[in-house]
Amino acid sequence: QVQLVESGGGLVQAGGSLRLSCAASGRTFSSYIMGWFRQAPGKEREFVAAIRWSGGSTYYADSVKGRFTISRDNAKNTVYLQMNSLKPEDTAVYYCAAVFGMVVRVRVREYDYWGQGTQVTVSS
Repeated sequence: QVQLVESGGGLVQAGGSLRLSCAASGRTFSSYIMGWFRQAPGKEREFVAAIRWSGGSTYYADSVKGRFTISRDNAKNTVYLQMNSLKPEDTAVYYCAAVFGMVVRVRVREYDYWGQGTQVTVSS
């Protein structure tokens, strides 16, 4: 059974940085796409970034391009989201997600497995 566990959220001032981690277990993830999504209060869950585990191809939402970096550590079976130059509008619960395949996906409904989420709050 696939299990995704996020960590690393917290409270940070605008302009600061956080690194989120997603520990993945229950599968060999070499043929999976790993994604990060976020959901702010009263808003729909939205795509942030994704990485193809094999090869490391990445894709970003325009709103975070140049500020966030997604990466993975094969040995630790962990995906990271490095978030720099944080803004108050980045405040949300951040979710890690996974789907089998080699094509990067950006829609919530295309992902099969989800973590419990970690709260990120950026103060102005």
